[in-house]
Amino acid sequence: MPGFLRSIWSEPRPPDPPCRVWHDWVLVGLLVPAIVLEGLLRDDLQHRPLSMIFALALLPTLLMRRTHPLLALAVPIVLTGLIQLTIGADLSELTASAYVLLLLHAPARWGSGREALAALGLMVLAVLTATVSGVIAPGDVLGAFSAVFAVFALGATFRFLTRARMRELDQVKLLEREQLARDLHDTVAHHVSAMAIRAQAGIATATTDPGAAVDALRVIEAEASRTLAEMRAMVRVLRRDQVAERTPNARLADLEQLAGRSSGTGPVVVLEIDGDLGGVPPSVGAAVYRIAQESVTNARRHARHATRIDVRVTVDDTSVRVKVSDDGDSTAGRPVISSGYGLLGMAERADLLGGTCEAGPNPGRGWTVTAVLPRSGPQAELGRRPAASRTERWAGGQA
Repeated sequence: MPGFLRSIWSEPRPPDPPCRVWHDWVLVGLLVPAIVLEGLLRDDLQHRPLSMIFALALLPTLLMRRTHPLLALAVPIVLTGLIQLTIGADLSELTASAYVLLLLHAPARWGSGREALAALGLMVLAVLTATVSGVIAPGDVLGAFSAVFAVFALGATFRFLTRARMRELDQVKLLEREQLARDLHDTVAHHVSAMAIRAQAGIATATTDPGAAVDALRVIEAEASRTLAEMRAMVRVLRRDQVAERTPNARLADLEQLAGRSSGTGPVVVLEIDGDLGGVPPSVGAAVYRIAQESVTNARRHARHATRIDVRVTVDDTSVRVKVSDDGDSTAGRPVISSGYGLLGMAERADLLGGTCEAGPNPGRGWTVTAVLPRSGPQAELGRRPAASRTERWAGGQA
């Protein structure tokens, strides 16, 4: 138990709590007329003006419950306790004053461990003060403590569920970064092997053909520059919150395999590529394939009653756009970027390359995943000749 208390005591605040969001202002805006109307219409209020003023005066604490949870809770508790001990009045008799429960919830959800324990002590003290002043009957003490601890436990539950969710999302991002680093390692190894082969060729021809040896040195220099660039990209990928400039292993040719995986009863996959694929760098090629592959897999898995999946890759001078659409039911439990781990990996990969990836339902039927990646990356490989611009279409693997 001492170890458990120490862990709670040293618990930090959740990172980056939202300060004030739009629904906070909406809540305050709705509570103001609710308090006024209840105060004017109810006939059983003992302290009508004071109760209305008290409830309205504490409304700003709702706007600070995430950034200053302990202070937001301490203000109403201390003021309520002083009023109860001095004049013996209960100014929380308005039903609209139930918004104070959000302040009880806040320290467990948004505060540090010290703030949460201090808030728990304040709430216990508030119940005891209300009992001593006669506001709460002795027989209702247990119910009051139960309500206080239930709200506090609810805040702690939301806190740790959110933390567990963030750990899962971080794990997905980490796995994606690990895969990117592996890809970079493969490309670096490829460049080093090419350098070794060129060096051997240069040594073999140095005595008989000095010009060939010079050409080999030029190739080695170019490969060495590309290798250093890929190594820098690997370091950026492994560092958190750093954008990778490139990833290797273009697999644009493998896109045709996606169209060839249609089963006899599943939706047909139609692939269309517009633009010059020859100049697409390896980084974008790998991302295009993986985003398209994951999107097709998600559509097959979640698109109920779908008959067709369209995969369209458009290449222009500045970007590569990937769009995967199906004609299945749009509301049949389809995952989005925030909850689908496969789509989260796609979004992470696009972000590492400086692009975007979005997913959502179509206006009518179906679901669409759209990714836009900047056309940037390593320099074109030596000896690569760009292919002619083309528009190719495959349906079910057939050209």
